[in-house]
Amino acid sequence: MSVLEVKNIKKSFGKTEVLKNISFSLEKGEVLSIIGSSGSGKTTLLRCLNFLEFAEEGIITVNSEKIYDGKLNKKMKESEIRTKRLHFGLVFQNFNLFPQYTVLKNIMLAPSLLKIASEKEIEENAKKLIERVGLNDKTDSYPCELSGGQQQRVAIARALALNPDILCFDEPTSALDPELTGEVLKVIKGLKTGDSTMIVVTHEMGFAREVSDKVIFMADGIIEEEGTPEQVFGNPKSEKMKAFLSKSFENI
Repeated sequence: MSVLEVKNIKKSFGKTEVLKNISFSLEKGEVLSIIGSSGSGKTTLLRCLNFLEFAEEGIITVNSEKIYDGKLNKKMKESEIRTKRLHFGLVFQNFNLFPQYTVLKNIMLAPSLLKIASEKEIEENAKKLIERVGLNDKTDSYPCELSGGQQQRVAIARALALNPDILCFDEPTSALDPELTGEVLKVIKGLKTGDSTMIVVTHEMGFAREVSDKVIFMADGIIEEEGTPEQVFGNPKSEKMKAFLSKSFENI
């Protein structure tokens, strides 16, 4: 049974169609990488899934529950939107940590505000997540005292703290120096060994090929190509995909 089903998502900004009938599904524990050139619609798709943008048309279903219908949900209450967002954890490009809080407090904040458990349980879980992302010695540090890679690992732990059905990454290494990229990708790879279901918008072709169960290549607001890494990278059918791969590997 699919954890996530996305059907016929359409999104426009003014007269510009950014997403055109996007459909795909994801099983529990699978990793989906979304690749494509800038402006192809990757980040907008992720923002629609997380209710940071709202599709004009289309249906989003999580664990067989329809959580969004573009024709019916145009006037959702803010409280309802917040509840629906809990299905997804989002890790942003630029970390978005709270500078006034320690690593531990950053991870505890949302679960504490939502009162999903006792403060003791929330703290214990946060410490386990800090260990999971390899930052035991940074529990009481502030974001300004961390490298970019360490901040992104805190952001991953924070997203995991609410135990989302699907963990989403929006270009998680794009703001990092090359030497820090590896440590973040290593953490994401480690999550695959558990039950985490993940969607990763990425420009790291080697990572997408190695870790993904499925790859979607987007171009001009549509899914131009979709399949296993072997199919998409090893035997691309689309001329746009072939051109994209040629250009991507030229820049490595």
